[in-house]
Amino acid sequence: MPTASTPALQRLASRLRFRHLQLLIELDRCGSLRGAAQALNLTQPALSKALGEIESVFGVPLFERSARGVVTTARGSAAVRGAMALLGELGQLHEDVTAVEPMQTLRIGAPPFVAQGYLPPLLAAFTASAGRVLLMEERVPRLLEALEAGELDALLTSYPPHLPDALRSRLRYEKLFDEAVVVIASPRHPMAGLRRIRWHRLAMARWIMPASGSMVRRALEECFVREGVVAPAPLVESTSPLTNIELVAQGIGVGVVPAAALQASHAQRRVVKLDVSPPIPAVPVALMWREGFAESRVAAIRALLPGHLGPRRRRPSGRSTERPH
Repeated sequence: MPTASTPALQRLASRLRFRHLQLLIELDRCGSLRGAAQALNLTQPALSKALGEIESVFGVPLFERSARGVVTTARGSAAVRGAMALLGELGQLHEDVTAVEPMQTLRIGAPPFVAQGYLPPLLAAFTASAGRVLLMEERVPRLLEALEAGELDALLTSYPPHLPDALRSRLRYEKLFDEAVVVIASPRHPMAGLRRIRWHRLAMARWIMPASGSMVRRALEECFVREGVVAPAPLVESTSPLTNIELVAQGIGVGVVPAAALQASHAQRRVVKLDVSPPIPAVPVALMWREGFAESRVAAIRALLPGHLGPRRRRPSGRSTERPH
């Protein structure tokens, strides 16, 4: 990675301005000089001149111009991603410097089952030592977008087995644990208490499911496929495991949730786990971050983990940092 003494970096730092970063982002978003000029309150000639300055700094074209507007080149896309990350870091710097009391701020993203089931003790430990946390609780695709855009320092998240090439080359992850996924029902449900419930029977049940495309939903649907059964359409879809537990407790249907959601809400008293055969494979959960950004904050997040990962959640022996596959 270039250091402050690298001539190319010195040249870039002396000529590139933060307004240039905003211009790159708006041009990519609007797809036209006119739209970007309006968004930035500039004239088109002024914006065109600034774009020329940016491309002169990098020495390569970042946008292709045509009568229909501008299209970001591959190098331009890399510049836009970097601009978003740098502006995200600038915003974080402003918050750190202007805070009433100096404290380290961590920007963490997590899907609901991780945020609800695992993060409370971690965040309690960090905030007790004069730390501050900005938590984004979202579905994994939105979390990846926020990490890529520099809105977050790191994710504690389930991760898709196949990431787009553009993301895979820039993200790093460290596997933390495998999270069990369980099928649940109301204690009054006809299948409650049965042993070795097969998937063809589950296909005839009424279902409450996570949102389409979520890791838990995909794991569930793959079980139906492997058993040669068509996955049923859910009566209700909800992104929140705790909401789904409540819906199951009301007797609307069976559901599927990460085991941590049951522990976090003490919901075992209101719902029961069904003995499903074969069981749903566990979902891997990892610490994920962008290479080259917020390394000190990633280290602070990592430092919170070992003392709070229980026996089922221990990271594998020999810490490894990998690129997503």
